[in-house]
Amino acid sequence: MRAWLNGKLIDDPTGPTLSVTDHGFTVGDGVFESIKTLQGQPFALTRHLERLARSASGLGLAAPDHDEVRRGVAEVLSGVSDERGRLRITLSAGPAPMGSGRGDGPPTLVVAYSALSPTPASTTVCTVPWPRNERGATAGLKTTSYAENVIALAHATERGASEAIFANTVGDLCEGTGSNVFYVVDGELRTPTLASGCLAGVTRALVLEWCGGVEVDEPMSVMEHASEAFLVSTTRDVQAISRWDDRELPAPGPVTEQCARTWAEREAEQVDP
Repeated sequence: MRAWLNGKLIDDPTGPTLSVTDHGFTVGDGVFESIKTLQGQPFALTRHLERLARSASGLGLAAPDHDEVRRGVAEVLSGVSDERGRLRITLSAGPAPMGSGRGDGPPTLVVAYSALSPTPASTTVCTVPWPRNERGATAGLKTTSYAENVIALAHATERGASEAIFANTVGDLCEGTGSNVFYVVDGELRTPTLASGCLAGVTRALVLEWCGGVEVDEPMSVMEHASEAFLVSTTRDVQAISRWDDRELPAPGPVTEQCARTWAEREAEQVDP
């Protein structure tokens, strides 16, 4: 593992590095991006930096200087040649008094890297009983406040699934803990709109651009009629869903297979689409 903190490479990323009063640590006051690397090159870095800035703005934080972040990325990835890796950029509000109020110190900026194991071609998912709040203050933002996701994923894991799927407060299909959902009904590829409260996933946007599909908000019950479905994310790419709760699905179905093929071809053509 390699890491860069506020302008300097860290000799021991597993050792103590952050202030115990850092607001990202004490109350989850921060935003982040997870970025896939291919042979040491970050994929879709520009799109991820743009989303990092949007998330920071939504949380009331100043966006980091993109040139500084790119310098950190370059230093962390120097000499890295792993076939696949995960790069994480984290921005927190920095040291602050105990409690919810922010301090006036500088923000904390971290770039960290670790190798990434291959992702299985298919997976299983579980619908969880807790809703995403599409009207909440952090809806659609990629924040470090992940406790809700941790609880949901543990619930899914206990039921033999690798991802948890949320509906929103009106019962419409929303997203996974770290993924967006695509599904097929009557031969049409569909995915929830951003108004559902789901994250504006970088992979989601590229799949829509490269593979087509429509954005529509529908009740979770639509999955009873879906002929196939798949998850997309930075680390999953296009991953077929073989079982949703108790319902078996083809994995991959024909639309999923075509999307996965298109993704692999387009990804190989451009590092920063």
